[in-house]
Amino acid sequence: MAQDLRKLFDEQREKHKPSMKHGHEDRFLKRMEEELPAKRKSSFNFLKIAAAVLILLSMGFFAYHKYVKAPAVESKIVEINPNLEEQKGISLGDLSPDLKKVETYYVANINLELSKLEISDKNEALIDSFMEQLDALNTEYKSLNEELNEIGPNDQTISALIQNLQLRLQLLQKLKKKLNELKTSKNEQVETNII
Repeated sequence: MAQDLRKLFDEQREKHKPSMKHGHEDRFLKRMEEELPAKRKSSFNFLKIAAAVLILLSMGFFAYHKYVKAPAVESKIVEINPNLEEQKGISLGDLSPDLKKVETYYVANINLELSKLEISDKNEALIDSFMEQLDALNTEYKSLNEELNEIGPNDQTISALIQNLQLRLQLLQKLKKKLNELKTSKNEQVETNII
């Protein structure tokens, strides 16, 4: 009784070869084209184009307001390092590599803080007052540098130069804090006016 089913099926196929009726494939393809046309015309083409145009216009509008229409702000720069041509003699960074690192660190941070300042009409007076103090510290730094060249390096002059750089950085950080406080107080006033 145990017969191999594969052999039985193979024998059955050989005896009975199924064939399709003549023209069956042509009728099938014709009917398929009627039911599923090759190219469907979509009524949404107009909507797709309109959506793409709308997206491009909104991106252009956003970019215009973000980059082009930014208020023109007068930038103010305070001289941090005197020009090399003006320097005669040695500076703090020329004394030792460690002092060079300290000077570079403070000057870089001072320049960074200055570059982050956002000057507007509302905070211009505050920034001007801080810039005057910064300019006074810059003048003092130049005179300390002249003293360093005239008298020679000593601990007091070196400490005073480093302390001057520290004070300038602290002054800029204090200015940044005041500007943030000013901004948050205006935001709170706007919120209370809305309520």
